[in-house]
Amino acid sequence: QMRLVESGGGSVQAGGSLTLSCSASTDISGYYMGWFRQAPGEEREGVATIASYGRTYYADSVKGRFAASRNIAKQTLYLQMDNLQPEDTGMYYCAADRNSRELTLAYTYWGQGTQVTVSS
Repeated sequence: QMRLVESGGGSVQAGGSLTLSCSASTDISGYYMGWFRQAPGEEREGVATIASYGRTYYADSVKGRFAASRNIAKQTLYLQMDNLQPEDTGMYYCAADRNSRELTLAYTYWGQGTQVTVSS
């Protein structure tokens, strides 16, 4: 059983930056992990993934602005978000699974989320 706890959300103006963290309760080296977001009234969508071997993949909407990384020793996943725009507003979740799930919602383990609000 893995527990995930997100942190680092907040309110920023358009063009600003935030770094989200996702702290895991167990070793993450063998897991595929992802970042997802959900805006009010919208479905949850995939933002970025990082494979167990380190390859990253991004949704088109965030390519060039967001970067996912991990520190295995700290059991932590990160999401660096630059040039934030109002449409990036939402609850951000991290997720983990032993198998590749790409940007689908089929991950086994989920955190409770951290809120990101971007004002224009």
